[in-house]
Amino acid sequence: MKTVELLQYTLKAGTGREFHQIMIEESIPLHRDAGIGIIAFGNSTHDEDSYYLIRAYDDPEHLDASQRAFYCSDAWRSGPRDAIIERIQTSLKSVLMLTDTATDRLRK
Repeated sequence: MKTVELLQYTLKAGTGREFHQIMIEESIPLHRDAGIGIIAFGNSTHDEDSYYLIRAYDDPEHLDASQRAFYCSDAWRSGPRDAIIERIQTSLKSVLMLTDTATDRLRK
């Protein structure tokens, strides 16, 4: 069953543009290298310092394995980790399990 993770960040004031550049140039390529599907990411249209990241996984086991590989990697730890974390004020995470019907709708 397809698993989708929604991450919402409230960033520190004035850091939204920098955060997005780090995501584009460093973090998103590392996500993809770790086998994490990226559905969407970016600054919210209502506030430049609000940010979203939507990630997709084959199933909960894929989520766990790929996130372990991602967050434990030297590329993440010595790369964008600190620059990303220091810009986040608060974060909210939701994980959804999509039924086959919902997954079919995503493909259309």
